[in-house]
Amino acid sequence: MNGLIMAGQLLLGLSILVILHELGHFLAARAFGIKVEKFYLFFDAWGFKLFSFKVGETEYGVGWLPLGGYVKISGMIDESMDTEQMALPAEPWEFRSKPAWQRLIVMLGGIIVNVLVGIFIFWILTFKYGEDYITNDKLVNGVSPGIIGKEIGIQTGDRILAINGNKVVRFNELISSKVLLGSPKLTVSRNGQAVDLKVPETVLNSISEYGIQEFVAPRMETKKIKSVADHTPEKVSFWKKIRGVQPAKSVAPAFDAGVKAGDSVLAVNGTPVRFRDEIVAAAEKSAGKVITLTVWRNGKALDLKPKVAADGTLGVVFGIKALHETHVSYGFLESFSVGTTKAWTTFADNGKGIWKMITGKVSARNISSPIGIAQVYGSEFEWENFWRLTGLISMALAFMNLLPIPALDGGHVVFLIIEMIIRRPLSDKFMERAQVVGFVILLSLMVFAFGNDILKLLGK
Repeated sequence: MNGLIMAGQLLLGLSILVILHELGHFLAARAFGIKVEKFYLFFDAWGFKLFSFKVGETEYGVGWLPLGGYVKISGMIDESMDTEQMALPAEPWEFRSKPAWQRLIVMLGGIIVNVLVGIFIFWILTFKYGEDYITNDKLVNGVSPGIIGKEIGIQTGDRILAINGNKVVRFNELISSKVLLGSPKLTVSRNGQAVDLKVPETVLNSISEYGIQEFVAPRMETKKIKSVADHTPEKVSFWKKIRGVQPAKSVAPAFDAGVKAGDSVLAVNGTPVRFRDEIVAAAEKSAGKVITLTVWRNGKALDLKPKVAADGTLGVVFGIKALHETHVSYGFLESFSVGTTKAWTTFADNGKGIWKMITGKVSARNISSPIGIAQVYGSEFEWENFWRLTGLISMALAFMNLLPIPALDGGHVVFLIIEMIIRRPLSDKFMERAQVVGFVILLSLMVFAFGNDILKLLGK
């Protein structure tokens, strides 16, 4: 069921964006009197389609191959590779008969719509939900670094004050693109002294391997234990089953030792503890060994002796004291400015990420296919989360389509700009060959992306 929810959200989000993208091309073409023969969601490869209908000169339909969509514009060398039509004399209602500047607008139509859709989504989300953020000044206990944070040099209890000399107001700035893509200098307060740390340009590779949770998080004070795991068979994923992994009983050290939900941990091995990271660190240090866990229950201190699991876990979920959060509401027009900034930041981040891959500072293993995107949508449907991710994808599609790859809108844009400079169209033969090269590049990238995500699912 979880997989169906993820796939359903992905299908809905991408279908909306693909239809709107192609609508951008369609409207621009019709505005200049260019005939549009087909408007399809998904591809009707080899002539197969789920259904279609015709209105006026245009056939509308849904293909069977869910890899995007297309509009077939008369007189244009595109996905259809209709060379027979191109061999005939040009008609006034064809793409090739129009001035280069009009054809340029037609090719940019889809990208423009994706940008406008992204801005609109972020605008409305900002107006409806506002913004919630953890106030960095209120993190009096500092931060708790994960594996990646420790590699950079962040220590437990550090208070991160500035990014490249600019004061950190919101904690989420520390896990934003300005840090993850910018390779900035972090200024931290440690034992009353200011210390500068450099975030490496390759930090995204580590985040891809370990997850963003292993970068840095606010240091959390524990409350009572929220739940204790008992011996229940583990759930084995579909991919693990393929690899022959069999269900096994989960290890529950705390349950075996008599720890109960509602207990408060006072000390580990006689050392008082106050923060979650202190308990976690003590357990990891004693992996496979018996420890003394002092808990407070019903007005009494009890010493319990769980044997820590081999992976350094106790099998408990801690309640955490709430962090100080600030909520900001925006007016309708004010939300437009904030939403536009978020949309353009997303667009720019895509550019930074691609450039880092080109220069070898970020691994291409970070490229995701629809499988990875579906996982980001998650297994629970929430409108706010759905539209937020759809807005991000809309801006990503706008950027990706602007890349100067033949067969993408950006490739056509480059060829049209060249035509406007040299004042003559490029030959049909050249355009046909460019389309083939573009298809090969896109197919290779698609295979690579799917391979990436499949290997990740298999734990490789």
